Amino acid sequence: MAGRIEEMRLVALCMLSDNREAFSRLVEMHQEGLRRFVFNLCSGDAALTDDICQETFLKAWLAIRSFRGLSGFKTWLYRIAINEHISYRRKYPAGVTTDLSDPQLTSISLDGGQKALEANMDITVLLEQLSEAERAVTLLFYLEGIPIKEITKITGMPEGTIKSHLSRARKHLAIILDKESAPGARSNSSC
Repeated sequence: MAGRIEEMRLVALCMLSDNREAFSRLVEMHQEGLRRFVFNLCSGDAALTDDICQETFLKAWLAIRSFRGLSGFKTWLYRIAINEHISYRRKYPAGVTTDLSDPQLTSISLDGGQKALEANMDITVLLEQLSEAERAVTLLFYLEGIPIKEITKITGMPEGTIKSHLSRARKHLAIILDKESAPGARSNSSC
């Protein structure tokens, strides 16, 4: 609760007096989670992640006075990031490349705390198997821990659609993981 009050105070300072220090504090509060989310959304492309995060924070700064507070600042920020990612994908439909050497690749846990990945399988490679929408809602829900109601505000998707994407993503990931854990799968893996 104290974090939310501090966030509201910082947003108010930014809106009222273009307080750059307050905005810097907001960036510090949210940059790690936003970068992790965008990094996975961009299939591990660190350079693209940097570009989208920079554009996200720049657009947030420029539009801070339009923030209405109907959702949390984090929700608003993630919405800007998704829009930036969508804009990039429209401009460059060929896609992004995966930089598997980046040390920020992260593993997530799904249902019941089970490890989603085995030692030799990257989360980035696994997430690439999902559609853009499935990947976005999976990252927001499981990696960022954002509730479905907030995800509706971030993505603009109805709650039922988000639940459907999460269900399909779980099933899809389970099939992939089952194939990976099958005897002999390592040498025949197409991932």
